[in-house]
Amino acid sequence: MLTESGFEIVSLADVPRSTLNMEEDHPRPFVLVVDDVQVIADTRVAILTSWGYSAIACYDAESAIEMAQVIPPEILITDVLLTQMNGIDLAIAIRSIASDCKVLLFSGSRTTDGSDLLAAARRNGHNFTLLQKPVHPLDMYASLREFADSAEIDQSPFGF
Repeated sequence: MLTESGFEIVSLADVPRSTLNMEEDHPRPFVLVVDDVQVIADTRVAILTSWGYSAIACYDAESAIEMAQVIPPEILITDVLLTQMNGIDLAIAIRSIASDCKVLLFSGSRTTDGSDLLAAARRNGHNFTLLQKPVHPLDMYASLREFADSAEIDQSPFGF
């Protein structure tokens, strides 16, 4: 089933948990989720939490930066188009706080996919992953597993 905006509705109950959870004896990376559409950010946090991640939602770039100063994220998941600051500039700001933070960007805009902004960021040495919305939860999970498999994410020192 599709929503009015064209996004597929996937029930959290339909996302298999046993195959998605990481090993139980390892702390989960802390994930900061940023989207100015509250229901999207909250849904991503619910999905990540069901997979065993520690995740917090912020609904604007300013509060995300404030949160990152308190708890530096190991993974940032953000929309490219935010109201005050675009997600790529946010990712750069978060990386100035948490230099090893992995970044997963989402873009659902039909007029711009963020590729120009992303190309400019890459020219300046920033490498971010960009996925086009709508993204099925299993596709998001695959990107997160790539981060974990790269062994570049330290385990969370916070233990939650």
